[in-house]
Amino acid sequence: MAALPETLRSALDEELGKYPQNRLTQSVERLSTRYRENNPASAPILSSEVDIAAYAGYRMPATYAAVHAVLAEAALRAPGFAPRTQMDVGGGTGAAIWAAADVWPSLEESTVVEQVPGAIALGRRLAGNAGDKAVRDSTWRRGLIDPAAPAPEADLVTLSYVLGELPEARRADTVRWLSAKAGMLVLIEPGTPAGYERIVEARDQLVELGLSLVAPCPHEGACPIPRGKDWCHFAARLPRTGLHRQLKSGTLGFEDEKFSYVVASRTAPERAEARILRHPAKRKGMVGLSLCAGAGLTETIVTKRHGAAYRAARDAEWGDAWPDQSTVD
Repeated sequence: MAALPETLRSALDEELGKYPQNRLTQSVERLSTRYRENNPASAPILSSEVDIAAYAGYRMPATYAAVHAVLAEAALRAPGFAPRTQMDVGGGTGAAIWAAADVWPSLEESTVVEQVPGAIALGRRLAGNAGDKAVRDSTWRRGLIDPAAPAPEADLVTLSYVLGELPEARRADTVRWLSAKAGMLVLIEPGTPAGYERIVEARDQLVELGLSLVAPCPHEGACPIPRGKDWCHFAARLPRTGLHRQLKSGTLGFEDEKFSYVVASRTAPERAEARILRHPAKRKGMVGLSLCAGAGLTETIVTKRHGAAYRAARDAEWGDAWPDQSTVD
């Protein structure tokens, strides 16, 4: 499970302890309803300090888990990539800079651009507790997503759960703007059909702009998933603290954050030969894999007679890379 760093979890609990539990719960319910509506935001969604604290308690653990999973896969596919600088656009309270610092110890400078002053204030306080210098000494700037402004310039540029808050007409310009001076660009959206549609449109645009796809795609051809019938998404499991369960009115000690994403770079990665798109179907003596590969969508059965491939398939999870299927024929 991708748990928040202990220093962040403790600092977040301390911040949430400043507000009555019922007020936090009311804010979470309202924010949850607003996010499920999946409509572009005409005004900042976080309108009060209690909203900002509730948002951080409600969303930071899941955002951290998703971003960490995506960046870990990017690091695996681009082993030579050692970013020194990161810019997180629309970064809220900063989950992405914590995740990036954990994946890449090479990071020296992190910048968060956010439009809500209260989110900046809370994110800065939380970051002050970090062990990683890039997080602890991070720069926080108030700003909007503005494709007319100078493009974000950093080795790593991240945008998490923001494209869906933009009007549809602005998204292509935003992707072009974000990618203009980024060494590596990471875009993450909810793992819903609508979130996937935004990601696949950005994916196609990034390829047209000449960037190389790092993850999750094993190829740069057209996405083979039938539009409107299925969607590409993944999941990261994270533990829930007692306070987290209260805020979400949950009983389980964990949750699964589902997300769609694309990572693109100016240098060619070590691309996966195939990607597992669903939970492997594990039965006695066999494993069924749903794969996306350069040849399109395939279903592969791996049995005990495949030896090492079978043992690897037994350990495989949804979202993992998989070698060329000829190795198990």
